Amino acid sequence: MAQPLMPKATAVWLVDNTSLTFDQISDYCGLHILEVQAIADGEVAPGMQGLDPTTTGQLTKEEILRCESNIENRIKMAKPNNPMPKARQKGAKYTPISKRQDRPDAIAWLLRSYPELSDAQICRLIGTTKQTINSIRDKKHRSSATIKPQSPVYLGLCEGADLATSINKARLKAGSNHQGTEPLPPIAITETSEDNLSSDKNDILEEISQSNPTAEEIFGSAPKSLEVEKINSEDIFGPSNPKTTVADKSENSENS
Repeated sequence: MAQPLMPKATAVWLVDNTSLTFDQISDYCGLHILEVQAIADGEVAPGMQGLDPTTTGQLTKEEILRCESNIENRIKMAKPNNPMPKARQKGAKYTPISKRQDRPDAIAWLLRSYPELSDAQICRLIGTTKQTINSIRDKKHRSSATIKPQSPVYLGLCEGADLATSINKARLKAGSNHQGTEPLPPIAITETSEDNLSSDKNDILEEISQSNPTAEEIFGSAPKSLEVEKINSEDIFGPSNPKTTVADKSENSENS
């Protein structure tokens, strides 16, 4: 059962302003009967201002009188008289300024990939005009030279679910069901190619086993070791001073 708005405040008002039983009030407000009794005793929600359900359209005075006359009756919620909100009709789709320059690419992609889509469907998906679609189709658009077809879903101009729905509607209307493009079958290696590979491998192994090549034939001969030239100190610093003889010593003494 639907409950009223602000059930505790509504129970406070019903306790203070009606002769309904605690059981009836608890059933209507969705509260426990002991909680309603505590509200009447001032132990729960003291000082709370009550909410009149008759002013909010949740309860009628006739319903209160009917339940007061018979304690077995249960309070029924009144049907709201407020008008229900109407669904807003969708107008022209708004495209952000930063993405408007991508619309020609998306239109060209749709015209190339899904020619069964009508101009009206493309207009609803991307938020463009039929004049723009015709100019791109006839290659008379001012940016025809620079158009690069790209998916509108990738460009962020529409949702993938909306595009799929439009494509299905267009193909059902045309009497054809889209089955999708079948992927190319994988390239399988045939038995003949495997036989050729194995035979070539065996021939190479036989040639190697028959020739019995040495390591020098395969990797080349090892480099010859360089002979280290012995270098003496005389080669670097020159010959040492010759030893002085006895005659030289005598000559030196005479001169002195």
